[in-house]
Amino acid sequence: MKQVILTDKAQQPGGMPYSQAIKVGNTVYVAGQGPFEPVSGMCEDSTLAYQARRALDNLKAILEEAGAEMKDVVKVTVYLGNGANFDEFNSYYMEYFTAPYPARAIASVNAGILVQIDAIAVIER
Repeated sequence: MKQVILTDKAQQPGGMPYSQAIKVGNTVYVAGQGPFEPVSGMCEDSTLAYQARRALDNLKAILEEAGAEMKDVVKVTVYLGNGANFDEFNSYYMEYFTAPYPARAIASVNAGILVQIDAIAVIER
């Protein structure tokens, strides 16, 4: 059975046709999270440091709402926008994930933001 996950601690879907996450059994599928503040819905800073951490904070909040933790993440897809430095992004990424790291794909996109991240987590507790 699918369970919709929604928290006010992460960017809101608003009128868009998607869920923050869907939980099926012990697996959580988190939609792409950008650098948008939960309350204002705005990206409030153009730096990679802010945008990476905001996107990762949104991801973390949704996982927690689903009963998961960052260590439960098994797969991540990262979309880096124009001007995002790969090595700099990795430094922020490692603030949130530790070894063994999730499997990961990174793609370059022109989306008007520097970072968007989606994830799959499996809760094994």
